[in-house]
Amino acid sequence: MRNSTIALALATLGLTAVAATLLDATLRRHAEASDLRDRADLVRRYGLTDLCLFTEARYTRHLSQTDLHAPFQDHPVSLDHFPSGSLVGPPPGWRDHD
Repeated sequence: MRNSTIALALATLGLTAVAATLLDATLRRHAEASDLRDRADLVRRYGLTDLCLFTEARYTRHLSQTDLHAPFQDHPVSLDHFPSGSLVGPPPGWRDHD
């Protein structure tokens, strides 16, 4: 068997696996759409807060309820201690100031 045949077979197998993953994700999304609607209704009904994305720093737990000075509590130009602070950008309103 030639090396090119093996490479083509592996590439075909990989593309088939990717296609199967995409198909599975699409089928699961359609199957769980009613569950998502039910959860959205619960959030609306009970007024639940935002999702907690990061647990390490108090200013990254709930981004809509953050203290704007918390990342700089040690010094105004100090570096952030936690990696999640570098993953979350500044609020959109801060970029509009000239």
